[in-house]
Amino acid sequence: MFTGKESDDRQTAISREFARRHDIRAPWWAEPGDGIFHFFFPEQGLVVPGAFIPGADSHSRAYGAYGAIGMGVGSTTLGFGWSTGSIYFTLAKQRRVVLDGTLNPWVNGKDIVLELLRRWGAAQSAGMGVEFVDAAKQLPIPFRNTICNMMAEAEAQNGLFAQDDITTAWFAERGIELPYPVIGPGADAVYAVDEAFDLGEVVPMVAKPFSPGNAFPADEVAKERIVFDKAMIGSCTNGGYEDLLGAALLLKAARGAGLDRIAAGREFLIFPGSGLVKKQIEQPDRRLGGDSIADVFRAAGGEVRDSWCGPCFGQGPDALTAGQRAITTFNRNWQNRMGLGGEGYLASPQVVAASALAGYIASPAEIGLTWDPSVFAV
Repeated sequence: MFTGKESDDRQTAISREFARRHDIRAPWWAEPGDGIFHFFFPEQGLVVPGAFIPGADSHSRAYGAYGAIGMGVGSTTLGFGWSTGSIYFTLAKQRRVVLDGTLNPWVNGKDIVLELLRRWGAAQSAGMGVEFVDAAKQLPIPFRNTICNMMAEAEAQNGLFAQDDITTAWFAERGIELPYPVIGPGADAVYAVDEAFDLGEVVPMVAKPFSPGNAFPADEVAKERIVFDKAMIGSCTNGGYEDLLGAALLLKAARGAGLDRIAAGREFLIFPGSGLVKKQIEQPDRRLGGDSIADVFRAAGGEVRDSWCGPCFGQGPDALTAGQRAITTFNRNWQNRMGLGGEGYLASPQVVAASALAGYIASPAEIGLTWDPSVFAV
């Protein structure tokens, strides 16, 4: 926590004393700055395929990207679980979404989930558990993280990509051993809703206030020339290395189009998902010609912040004030969510980066960039 509020410092002190008393150490205890735990836990191998993880925070649903059942149960229920060793759980009806078709240029996990929320409308998922099937095995873990994370906004009990080769490879690359056998749906699995979702119908999206489901194609929104005060990339939804790399690749390419800096009068702020990601983005990346992601952000006028939730829930010095507007990669743009009287728009890291350069909410195409997977794919 970096709010500077006495009440928050007191809460952190209580947690620190609890950890000391019960000899809870890293990685089960994390210091402020170690990261948003939805990124920190998987990095540490504390989230693995086959695990069942109730979390106090609603975005614990993100663990579904890693083949685990993650769901938000609130701090009271979780405290009961700590005290007794169990929680009350009612199995929800299941909903399967088969993701197939070819991804369009610039489309990633954020666009997919915004389009899904748009289609589901006010009813959203009706509290079901949502099982996603990556039929073509083309969605990397960062895309899946964004989709499962925002099952909180879909009012789903959880989101889940069952373990597959992509999941297994992610853990193998990090040297994390998996304790459970591979679990998948059986032949007799029953779904209350079984739907197909053609990824070829998805384009870069922007969600307008005050709902993540109030989403429109970014190219259409660009025509409105909606100006803003802050462009912010990161959070538990899009704060991974690949998320930040996608934005940096766009910024690097934009230099060739004469867009070297963000538009005058705008703030461009980056919130890495974890302390590890913050360290990683300071290292040279061959895809950026040896520059680091952080170097590219700073060269464009961006500022890299500590890893925390901050303005995503209207806290800290970067929270919106009355009358301010932001284009962000966060997960919620409800009224007053990013700060009392502020107004939030949601989009992918690439759309937010393009907007920062344009000075109004824009798509990559709007600033003259043409999709080339060898340059921009992550």
